[in-house]
Amino acid sequence: MNDISHQHEDAEKRGRDWRKSMSDHVAHALLVYTALLIFVTVKALEGGSSSILPYVALVVLVAGIIPACRWFEKRWTVLDDDQAGDPSYAAAFRRDAIGLWLLAIGLPFLLTAIFKAFFAFT
Repeated sequence: MNDISHQHEDAEKRGRDWRKSMSDHVAHALLVYTALLIFVTVKALEGGSSSILPYVALVVLVAGIIPACRWFEKRWTVLDDDQAGDPSYAAAFRRDAIGLWLLAIGLPFLLTAIFKAFFAFT
């Protein structure tokens, strides 16, 4: 029991754990990305097709974003315990988090625009 309280005190002294924070950002970004795909992109796909294509595209697009999210997360999971709480990583963390969220929010709207343009010309 004493070891657990010492570990908790050590974690508080270190501050924010960049590894866990990025992992949380990745998980939330994947949820937002998937929701946007469902409500924005798939609606655009359904407008141009009456087949199962929109749903297959959804699966492919969600599976395709996972390696990019994993890349963001992997950059931070390799930190050791001392680095994970080092405040000097704040700017790099903020840059990666912004990039991740731009990808998660921007990509569904970009894909929607591409699909709408494609269906407009066909």
